[in-house]
Amino acid sequence: MNIASVLPHLDYYNGISNMGFASVDTRYEPKTMTACTDQVIGDILSSWRYDISGITPSMRVDYEQHLEECAHCSARQRLHRTVDVVLIGLSTISIAAFVLALAIIHHVQPLQHWALVSLHLWEIPIVLSLQAAAVLGLLVSLMSWLLVAVATPAPVFLTDIAIREARLLQQRIPAELRGSDSRVA
Repeated sequence: MNIASVLPHLDYYNGISNMGFASVDTRYEPKTMTACTDQVIGDILSSWRYDISGITPSMRVDYEQHLEECAHCSARQRLHRTVDVVLIGLSTISIAAFVLALAIIHHVQPLQHWALVSLHLWEIPIVLSLQAAAVLGLLVSLMSWLLVAVATPAPVFLTDIAIREARLLQQRIPAELRGSDSRVA
């Protein structure tokens, strides 16, 4: 018995058998990736994680122009800022969750000393209570939030977005309302 009798619709496409699935396309076509329009400036920007907030305004002009013209670098900058904002957002949510856990543990007395892990190492009992675990989680979350805030331009990026949106909202306020109250700036 040969294989042709077992699989009557055996079809070969570019030398590769697709086992009777004639509609399967085995060719691989990678998506077209855009290239940087100025490789030198693109390399400098990529080494800075596409963050130009720390350079002087006079030096920033060329880099801002390049980011406006180059789709590759602009997309990479958006990706980096998205990652930064997601990291700081996750850290903030984690902090809020641990604060909420601590509030619940503090409110419910029996949970305060409920042992999560009880280890006996070298004849010394080590008890990790639920409250201690929540405090430790809160401290780790705070440290990660601080590291993200210091190591990335996320706070500057978020502040710029907030200022831009505030200006847009202020422009929507009618002129007679803007001028009548001196507290609205």
